[in-house]
Amino acid sequence: MFSRMKEDIASVFDRDPAARNVFEVLTNYPGLHAIWFHRLSHKLWKNNWKWLARSLSTFSRWLTGIEIHPGATVGRRFFIDHGMGVVIGGTAEIGDDVTLYQGVTLGGTSWNAGKRHPTLKDNVVVGAGAKILGPITIGNHGKVGSNSVVVKDVPDNATAVGIPGRIVNPNKDNGAAENREKVAKKYGFDAYAVAEDNPDPVAKAIGRVLDHMHLMDNKVSDLCREVNQLGGEVCQEALPELRVGEFVEDEKAAAKRRETAAESFDPTI
Repeated sequence: MFSRMKEDIASVFDRDPAARNVFEVLTNYPGLHAIWFHRLSHKLWKNNWKWLARSLSTFSRWLTGIEIHPGATVGRRFFIDHGMGVVIGGTAEIGDDVTLYQGVTLGGTSWNAGKRHPTLKDNVVVGAGAKILGPITIGNHGKVGSNSVVVKDVPDNATAVGIPGRIVNPNKDNGAAENREKVAKKYGFDAYAVAEDNPDPVAKAIGRVLDHMHLMDNKVSDLCREVNQLGGEVCQEALPELRVGEFVEDEKAAAKRRETAAESFDPTI
């Protein structure tokens, strides 16, 4: 149990740059509290203590503003950021490393018994206010845009946006999506939902900038190689790291911070 709690705390540091220390996470992250209450209520539910399980779930909702039915199945390192207004139905299934933001609903579309709620596979991200309805599946690494309403399956590595949700497919012919992801990681920018046909004009403009940066990087690299072959000495030193924002941490420093925070957690306190 304590190892799972350490995992949960580490997942907060992985996905929320505002998290400063373990004590703050333990006392001020209702998403974490809701998940821990759910694990207990789910065990009670599975052992046929239905009323007690529902009562504990109701108390958790009152305390955190997050409603998770005790029958729902939740994987490892599940993270609910902010969390107010999140509702997860009783037959929902959530995989590992899933992230939900505030106002998300994993709801049903039928009063019939049986599987009525969505299945979210591993590494799914669901934006604020999104509604995922019915016994549908969001594939591995799938994303659902903020305020979208999704009623059909989303395949692996795809993004659904809009009302009703539609799949945003990357341009597979020229590898633009892959290039954007690489350059985004290089310059410290998360290119979430920056897809070729994204309806957000700002996100689309950022995507074009990333394409341009990737092209210029390649051209400069080619030019340096040709000059060096002709006897010149250019591009000998690596370019300094470009940081986006004053408070962006170095990746190694961030990893060290997360490791230290997880190791310092003492569940006996």
